[in-house]
Amino acid sequence: MNTETILFLGRRTLETGLLLSAPVLGVALLSGIVVSLFQAVTSMRDMTLGIVVKIAAVGVTLLIAGGWMLQLALGFTQEIFDTIQALTQ
Repeated sequence: MNTETILFLGRRTLETGLLLSAPVLGVALLSGIVVSLFQAVTSMRDMTLGIVVKIAAVGVTLLIAGGWMLQLALGFTQEIFDTIQALTQ
């Protein structure tokens, strides 16, 4: 195993992790901002409102993007196993 292979695997791992987490983190961020603005406008101080909305938004996002995320993770895993197999031969 040479340096190029290690750097390639590290880069692909980081890219895949970023792609898998981006939809969920983006939706959580946007829903948090929207709820915070809503609470600031209405002077509502309920802390559970933000959590409930974030959980619901993340759940819907996982239902919508879950299939794509699973295919991405499976493709990455297959690529890693193929790379390991090629290195051992």
